[in-house]
Order: sequence, then C-alpha cells, then structure tokens
Amino acid sequence: MGNCCSDEMGAGRHSVGPAASSADAASAASAAADRFLRSRGAGASTQIELSLSASNLGDQEYFFKSNPIVVVYSSNDGALEEIGRTEVIVNSSSPSWNAKIILQYQFEVLQPLVFHIYDIDPQFHEVGEKMLKLEEQQFLGEAICNLSDVITKQNRLFTLKLGVSEHNLPNRSKFGELTVHAEESAGSKALMEMVFHCSDLEIKDLLSKSDPFLLISRMSENGTPVPICKTEVRKNDLNPMWKPVIMSLQQENPLMIECFNFSSNGKHDLVGKMVKSIAELENMYHSGNGENFFVPASNAHDCHSNEVLKSQVYVEKYLENSRHTFIDYISAGCQLNLMVAIDYTASNGNPRLPDSLHYIDPSGRPNAYQRVILEIGDILQYYDPAKRIPSWGYGARPIDGPVSHCFNLNGSTYQPEVEGIQGIMSAYTSALRNVSLAGPTLFGPLLSTATAIASQSLTSNQQKYFILLIVTDGVVTDFQETIDAIIKASDFPLSIIVVGVGGADFKEMEFLDPNKGGRLESSTGRVASRDVIQFAPMKDVHGTGISIVQSLLAEIPGQFMTYMRTREIQAIS
Repeated sequence: MGNCCSDEMGAGRHSVGPAASSADAASAASAAADRFLRSRGAGASTQIELSLSASNLGDQEYFFKSNPIVVVYSSNDGALEEIGRTEVIVNSSSPSWNAKIILQYQFEVLQPLVFHIYDIDPQFHEVGEKMLKLEEQQFLGEAICNLSDVITKQNRLFTLKLGVSEHNLPNRSKFGELTVHAEESAGSKALMEMVFHCSDLEIKDLLSKSDPFLLISRMSENGTPVPICKTEVRKNDLNPMWKPVIMSLQQENPLMIECFNFSSNGKHDLVGKMVKSIAELENMYHSGNGENFFVPASNAHDCHSNEVLKSQVYVEKYLENSRHTFIDYISAGCQLNLMVAIDYTASNGNPRLPDSLHYIDPSGRPNAYQRVILEIGDILQYYDPAKRIPSWGYGARPIDGPVSHCFNLNGSTYQPEVEGIQGIMSAYTSALRNVSLAGPTLFGPLLSTATAIASQSLTSNQQKYFILLIVTDGVVTDFQETIDAIIKASDFPLSIIVVGVGGADFKEMEFLDPNKGGRLESSTGRVASRDVIQFAPMKDVHGTGISIVQSLLAEIPGQFMTYMRTREIQAIS
C-alpha cells in the first residue's frame, strides 16, 4: 500500500565498525527527514473503486421492480458526506451498476460507509444523477459497513442485508441485498521506479557541504502540494545521487520535487524545487537532460516570479512495473494478529484512586490504557477473523508469587489468548484485582514471548503477521535486552507499537524508534534487518488532525510489505 517508498531491500542494513559512524549519521538524518515528511501531512493511501450490485430489491411478493440508484456516503460521528452515486438502472429488481465509486483506503483509519438505494420516479429519468433531489424519490433501503469489512474479504466481495433506518419510511417486509466489490485502481498496482541525481547544489552549511534530501509531493487540484515520498539524506554532497524511489502511477497531477538541506533541528533549508508531470520526468530520463531548480524570488513585490538556479536535477533511471500490494495480501487471506501488553508497575498509582492511570471510572469513561487499546483494536479487529488476542501484563506481583515481567492477563497458566477487544478489557480489569503493582519496567521478556509466537507461526507456514502493542507509563530499565529483542524480532513477521501514557518524561524512550533516535545495535553488533518498532507518548499532538495511534498504525503496511518483499513471500489465495 501507499504512494511511495525508498529502496526497501537494504532497509536497516548498515555497516558495523569504524566506517559505521558516517552511516549512522546519515541514517539518523534520514529518519529525522522521515519525521519531516510526516509533519507535512503525508499519509499512505490507496485509491479504491467500489462496484455495486443488488438483488431482490423491493417487495418481491408483488413482483415489484424499481429504477434504482445507489448513493454512497462516508460517515463521521453520524454525519454523512456524499462520496458518489451510481447511474439509474431502469426497471430492475436485481441491478448491477456500471459506475464506480472512487475513494481512498487508509489502513490506520476506520472508514464507515453508508449505502442508500432509491427508486427514481420515471418523470426524473432525463435528469442527471447528480442533479436528482433524493427527497423526491422513494427510499428502498440502507446498508452500512466499514471499508475494511470489504477489503478483508476473499476476492474483496461483501454482501449486506438492506434495511430501513428509523428516519426513512416506508417500512417494507423485504429489502433485498447489496453486494460491494472493491478493487484497487490500476494505477495503485502500477509502479514507477526513479533515481534522481543533482548537480552543483548550493552550499548551505558554513563549515561543510550540504546534506541534501528530496521531498516529492503531489500537486492537489487547488495547487497545494501533498507530500508522498522522500529520499534518504546524503551527507556532505553537492552532487548527490539518491537510492531509487518507488512511486505509484496513480499520481495523475504534477509532482513537486523539493531539495532540502538537512538540519538536525528540523528546520531544513530549501535548496531549490521544480514541478514536473510524470510524462516530463520520463522524457528527462530518455533525453538525459537536466532541469534547473528554482526558488521563489526574494523580491517581495514580485511574488509570482521565480529565481532560476544553476543547480540541476537529472532522472538517472525510470522504470515502470507492477507489484503485489498490501490489499492483495490481506484479501488473499493473510491475517494481522494483535497482541497486547499492559504496564502494571507501581508508578501507575493505586488503581482504587481517581488519580491512578489504572482507575476504572464507574461512569464507564475509559482510562488512558483502555483508550489506547480500544483505538488500536477498533482498527485491527477487522484483519483478524478469529479475534483470539494474546494479552499480557508486566511489572506486577501475582498473588503469593514473585514479580512477573510477562504474565497472562486472563490468569491462565498456559493460554494467553482472550476473546476480542472486550476480552482484553475484562481481563485487564480482573488482573487489577488479582495482582500487586510492582516494578521495574522491563520489555525484554515481553518481546521474546511475542517473537516466539511469530516464529512458531512462520514455522507452521501460516499466513499471519503480528502487531504487538505495549502500553507503558515509564521508561524501560533493560535497555540492551530490549534492543537485542527488537533486533531479533526484525527477522520475523512482527511489528511493535509502544505507546506512553501519563505525564512521565519519555525522552529516553525515543531510542526505541529509529524515526526518532539513532541506529539500534545489539550486544553482538547486529542491526535490525528492517524497521519494526515505533514509539510515541499519547500527549504528543499532530497538527494534521491525525491521532497518535493513527500515526503509529500508518507505519504498519510499509513494515508488512518490507517483510513480504525482502523474503519474497507471494500473495496467493
């Protein structure tokens, strides 16, 4: 899934030893540039086309036939926003509509869809679909689902029973069924791979050459650039050639290519930019000619002119091909299995007191731990048909026992799984009554247990990928053991999300996330084979309207695809 990625085959593989220092610096800089990309509002999405058909519309007892149209809405807290309409099919009780409903699939967001079917009165048949006043038509039925309901079904086919909501009349005894079929647009599977090279970049640093990276954005209809991709940072290089970037061909609008000089404080200096269509970029490759960067003119009275620079951009490689996508794997039966670990250390406070992070509010208002689990669980539950979720606690002393750093939340000696998200909630509150909060905060045992489950699944040749959610209120004390476990986990079908809750200073936890810290190295000198872990405290706020949990989940499809591609695992139904 997603619009763009850099060369994944070498992800996480850096040199070890005397030559590693410059590689470490470049790696840390590139990770920081990734944060810059996300801060500009970048998010992975895939264009989806919905095809719709229905059967047995209306009251079949009276051989009712209608002139049906489907209107599709997105639902946000109950407010409906129209996405699109089909055409009208004349005199049919089992129509199959030709018009496609186009929308963007985002893994990290729950996307509720509402389908309304209307019978269009013959007097309006000459009126365009978009001009029809729906309140003047007869309502035939409604269906509701989430986009992930469709995406996760084999062949991406999902059949819904039609009904009538309370505000729509009249009632009928039979409403029929609506079948929704989702397909990725052709451009989502078609990729272009490009290698960019620049010459004669301007020196921006006082004591060294520039540290350039490229940010690639799609120009929206209103002229606003929407970031979709970035290259790595090239240290001390005025004539850089970057690793390949792989981009979806669904980008129909022009692309803006901006070159920035990396700065560790996050305030990257613009070196220059250009705007080109995909066809123009392909022509640059075939011709071998470069194009000059420009910067907005410094003259405040001439805001529409640009200053052309001597720095040039070249397209050294342009290649089109196709690929399996994240959605291909999911619809072919690959499951995403959630695992949960909850912090029961004493620093959370007495669970009986309202100021405790573990306080269970009698009003039903969820505490910080419950909010994190519910928000992530609401998204991931659709990708796990069995909904059997391994759930652990750590940092507590079970009754008459020593402190445990990985105990089954349900109290079972052997079986850690619970039934669904509500099963986690029940086991969580039950454990609060049956353990004594203690400490310290250790992640090593949890990570080793989760990795063992992922390893066993791999040995059994199961089509499963695991996501371990760790919720904590403090900083780990087993730093090296945690790093060793993370690096081992990178070889298995596993991603790790760590969320900090409460008011602790989590600065020391940023070492866990390569997007925020430096390279992780094991006690034996190994580095991770790929990026598998992200950390964020819940108190962080994104200015893009994206929650912390959503920003962490947004990384999962890329980590999943890196694992599948580097191990050459095919999406086979």
